[in-house]
Amino acid sequence: MSSENAAPSRFAPKLMLVAGGVTLLLVAVGAGVLLWLWPQPPAAVKAQSVRQAAEPALAAASAPDGSASAPAAAPPVEAAPPARMAEVPLERLQRRLGEVLGAKAVQAGQGGELRVLARSGRMLPASPADKPEAAVPAHWSYGGLTGPQAWGRLKPEYSACAAGRRQSPIDIRDGIALDLDPVKFDYKPGSFAVVDTGHTVQVKGAPGNAIEVGGRRYALQQFHFHRPSEERINGRQFEMDVHLVHQDAEGRLAVVALLLERGAAQPLLQTVWNHLPLEQQEEVAVPTPIDLNQLLPADRRYYTYMGSLTTPPCSEGVLWLVMQQPLTVSARQIDVFSRLYPMNARPMQRAAGRLIKQSN
Repeated sequence: MSSENAAPSRFAPKLMLVAGGVTLLLVAVGAGVLLWLWPQPPAAVKAQSVRQAAEPALAAASAPDGSASAPAAAPPVEAAPPARMAEVPLERLQRRLGEVLGAKAVQAGQGGELRVLARSGRMLPASPADKPEAAVPAHWSYGGLTGPQAWGRLKPEYSACAAGRRQSPIDIRDGIALDLDPVKFDYKPGSFAVVDTGHTVQVKGAPGNAIEVGGRRYALQQFHFHRPSEERINGRQFEMDVHLVHQDAEGRLAVVALLLERGAAQPLLQTVWNHLPLEQQEEVAVPTPIDLNQLLPADRRYYTYMGSLTTPPCSEGVLWLVMQQPLTVSARQIDVFSRLYPMNARPMQRAAGRLIKQSN
């Protein structure tokens, strides 16, 4: 054998080893590519672990008595990014809470909070700081959260209670003494009805009662009581007062205020008390006639100024006529009203430079 034929025979095993190594390298690269393209088992395992950790909370939320129950079998897990897989238990928890609480929806808030949408459709606050001011009830009162300091915020139509410039009642001081025309009272005996409004005792008289002042005629709508008196005269407050509310043909209001101090019994007031209703908003019709002239003082001199209603909506443009001479009511008559309304007077409002007149 020549030297030329012997060289290829000597290098043949080396070529086979190189070819085999290249083949193994290609197989390894191919396997790596397949593993990279194939769904990653670690992500599925992680998602399954998250799901299993959330199952006790889901079971507790779905139990009728709030106790924990055995977790349900987890549904098949599809390949997905780990962040998406971690959201599934939270979504299920929201849905299950909605079913258990009977709410329309449970929504995720910030910082991992869950907000429950109540049946009313209003989102319940996640914390006290989120509580809206509109949550204050619209029904007004003389104390607490819905007292006079809050009237202007309860309803838009009550805004004058807070923003009005000519509000009532006021402390009547420094009235200018003038020769004012007397108030002409045109009151006739007639039937009446008594109702407890939830804020005061109110009396509705028969049609035909009216007053005339300043060239206008105002028909009596109703009269009601406050304790203590809302009006003050030079700082003095009285036991009670009566407001007789009148309205003219154009809708303007005029209120006659009668001050009540402790003394002898008032016959007309006793007739009203004898027919007090047993329930609020229940109107008791009384066929026995009353004569409102019995409620007027002998001295008809008065103070007058422009103000407002003393209850919501606190509408302004009200003509006030406050009789100067007080009437008397007995301690027993005061006590009867106090059992129902120990305090139903609005606090004093600023006079703000308003002109006050008083008749000579």
